[in-house]
Amino acid sequence: MKCATRAPSCSPAILMRGWVKVALVAGGYVAAFLIATAVVAIHVAATSKDRIGSDGMYAFGDSLFFLAAFGLASIPATGAGLFFLRPFPAFWRRFSALALIVAATALAALIVYVVAQTVNPSSAFYAWSAFAFLRIIVAPLFALGFFLATLFAPNRSARIALFVATALEAAAVSGFVFRVLLGALAR
Repeated sequence: MKCATRAPSCSPAILMRGWVKVALVAGGYVAAFLIATAVVAIHVAATSKDRIGSDGMYAFGDSLFFLAAFGLASIPATGAGLFFLRPFPAFWRRFSALALIVAATALAALIVYVVAQTVNPSSAFYAWSAFAFLRIIVAPLFALGFFLATLFAPNRSARIALFVATALEAAAVSGFVFRVLLGALAR
């Protein structure tokens, strides 16, 4: 009850119990999951006639669509969780360092993808480049998450690190799109 005697200096985030915060964030993710599921179900119902003979391609597209819908619908829950984590500087130090490491993998994946376009298609390096493509596909979600974390980061060093991570993820996506468009124009 330390906050009760000094009510003006205590924020509502401090007064709220920990389990309520966890339940609020978890409930937000459950709601995001339900929203994304509903959006994908509507999409599947709307395109059911077109799916004949291309079930696998539509399944992959639907999974990407679900991932995008879930990522967008979970922004409020993620924002609430990051807001509740603001008073913990150790979390932000570790998270910003981890964000830079993860973002570096996006840049490495872009380099592997671009280099693999110039090697023999029967080589092992070319086969491994498929994993680089999968890493680049999730880069927009990481960029969105890192940008959201940048907005909630409590100190300057964490904000800078998270912004750099956001920029690296965005650079990987931009480089991939540029390479695909360049390849399409060259044909």
